[in-house]
Amino acid sequence: MRGLIALLMLPTLAACSPKSQTAAPAALALDCHVDFAAQSARIVAQPNLTAAQHAPGEPYTFYSTTDGHASYLITQVGAPGHPAIMMQTAGGGASVKTTGCAYGNKRGYQQLANYLDSLKTWTRR
Repeated sequence: MRGLIALLMLPTLAACSPKSQTAAPAALALDCHVDFAAQSARIVAQPNLTAAQHAPGEPYTFYSTTDGHASYLITQVGAPGHPAIMMQTAGGGASVKTTGCAYGNKRGYQQLANYLDSLKTWTRR
């Protein structure tokens, strides 16, 4: 759960940081016609991508671009909808767009997508 919250917070936090002089390469868009293993490998191989610290017991791996404009969630065995990949991109203002590829159980994938979408309105009290 903490990892999912961190995934959503990264684009917001990066929006507050100073902009670099050179633009980072654009994050790879998801292509659901590419199989899970190949797409996961392409995502992880991107330059300017950092892995979030893995929280024990969470069946997800999180990656974010160093500029904070895109984040990826790659499921592991035991995650709802596994295998699945989700991507969040920061839009104008505080908007966050979630897309994904459901390779496995569609119901589990929808559960995961709904949860991520619910975090968009989460605020710290």
